[in-house]
Amino acid sequence: MTVDDRVVERRLLLKRAFPRTKLFSIGKQLNIPYFQRFTTAWDIEEDDAALEIASAINDTQLKEVFETYSPREWVVFRGGYYTFEDDVLLLESSWKKIQKGLHQTRRKYGKNCTAVLKVLVETGKSSNLREIKRGLKPGVDPLRILEMLEQLKVIVTSYKGDKYQEWKMLEETLPLIRSALGMAPTPLIMKPSAVSLKLAARGKVRELDYVEAEHKIIQKMDRELDEYLNELLRHRLDATIKFGKQFSSASLAGYLQELFGKILYFDSLLSIIQQYGLADVKIVHQRGKTGKRTGWNLSLFGEPGTGKSFATRDMMLGKPDAKVPPHGIPGRNRYAGGITPARFIRIGQAYVNRVFNFIVPEFNDWFRYKGMVEPLKLAMERGEIKYEMHREVIGPYRFNSFFSVNYNVTTFGRGYEVTVQDANFNAIEDRMLCRLHRLTKQRYLEIAQSQMRLMFGKIDIEKGAQQIRDHLALVYAIETRHPLVKERFQHKPVMLNPKAQKMIEKAREVILEHIPHEVVRFSARLEDHAIRFACAASLLNYFRSNMDFIPVSEEALRYAIQLFVEEASVRSREEFDSQEVLKKLL
Repeated sequence: MTVDDRVVERRLLLKRAFPRTKLFSIGKQLNIPYFQRFTTAWDIEEDDAALEIASAINDTQLKEVFETYSPREWVVFRGGYYTFEDDVLLLESSWKKIQKGLHQTRRKYGKNCTAVLKVLVETGKSSNLREIKRGLKPGVDPLRILEMLEQLKVIVTSYKGDKYQEWKMLEETLPLIRSALGMAPTPLIMKPSAVSLKLAARGKVRELDYVEAEHKIIQKMDRELDEYLNELLRHRLDATIKFGKQFSSASLAGYLQELFGKILYFDSLLSIIQQYGLADVKIVHQRGKTGKRTGWNLSLFGEPGTGKSFATRDMMLGKPDAKVPPHGIPGRNRYAGGITPARFIRIGQAYVNRVFNFIVPEFNDWFRYKGMVEPLKLAMERGEIKYEMHREVIGPYRFNSFFSVNYNVTTFGRGYEVTVQDANFNAIEDRMLCRLHRLTKQRYLEIAQSQMRLMFGKIDIEKGAQQIRDHLALVYAIETRHPLVKERFQHKPVMLNPKAQKMIEKAREVILEHIPHEVVRFSARLEDHAIRFACAASLLNYFRSNMDFIPVSEEALRYAIQLFVEEASVRSREEFDSQEVLKKLL
């Protein structure tokens, strides 16, 4: 090992031991410059944050960090410089013990032990008994070998149930074990963006290739989805289908109202429905194709502290410290906190022909850079992006993913005013389904009450979140024809019916009647957003329909009409009362 390897191993240890929120606190406390640019833990990149801390501290300070901040209880780390086990950090290597355990197990089980180890190394993830057996000769039972390797601390159990168990190789032990097996050595690797940025500053490596680094992030997200689906299909498939036969947009709304109240719930409803829409399913009518799909961009904007980030970020990605589990699709939400718009336009090339959701907090910040409206407008309408900079030309390429953003605006008694200086920003807003937030007494009360209920454990969100996420992941996999399910379930388009057309047309008519002048301050895209929302919300009914298509549900249409009317009112500076219009429609 070299001195650089010590930093790399320290980075891996910190990332495994501490969640994002604690890394943020540690960095702030140590006054590390990287952290001074960010205001919340969700703005940092975990890999970069762990590297910055690892590079800034020595072993004595590392001990102090572990004594001051409680690491995760389940963490095991067996490196060449550091050992963490049973809640104790030792500044010493585990490798001599691992080498001894390897020698003992291979001496007892010979080639069969070597074969088991190679399967675990090459798999690179948790494997169960059946998966390990596939890589061995017929008749070889790996169970006793696995038990001995675990007892001698060569491998660990990553999951253990009553009748099911999985094992894996710890990442920090791979260089040692690969060497012992005569395999090509692979050093511990940091995320390319973090390593390249750090070393590039010292003039040691070429300039960072953002697209190459992003491809590795995409691969990691793909693995996350595959692993989640494997686990779901293995253990929770029947329960998920049973749940899906009773599930709908109305029951999702009921679940969220119970958690957050009758005002606050709607933001999380929008975020979760948008997740279903990411399957980007074709929308058809009785005579054929419409040319539309279920995907759409979401924007929550308004005053600070109104729950925008919670709905678009925390509910989708999870926030363990606040006891909020993730509700979003595993491996399909790219958190873009701390990413500049120029970097986004570069990495967008890695997402060609792929559909992900980019979660962008503080969307205002992207428009501090000149010339960003046009490429971002093209991204939101899934157009071809080409961007010229003084040293390079990016693209052209076609962006197929979506956005979930939030940003602050100044609100008035009627209407609002964006803080973005670019006069063309309304072209961006026009391409998103938008929701205005005012910190009314009722919204404040619901935020405060839900915080208290979560804090004191009065809300059991775990079970509901798991069921919804399982259903969402399964429907997404089916509708995107994921290899794990495409032979087992039928892909279905969403079908619009004449009633949907009539409801939208009626809403349009009543809205126009209530606008007190000839000028309309919003575009017809609002109707398109409402239709896409209704179709995405109808995907919740996948298991409730025995037809070869999913009909747009009446309850989904009612929510869509509500969105259409309320957004039209906001865009019109609230020159008409949305509640009066809705009384005539619903």
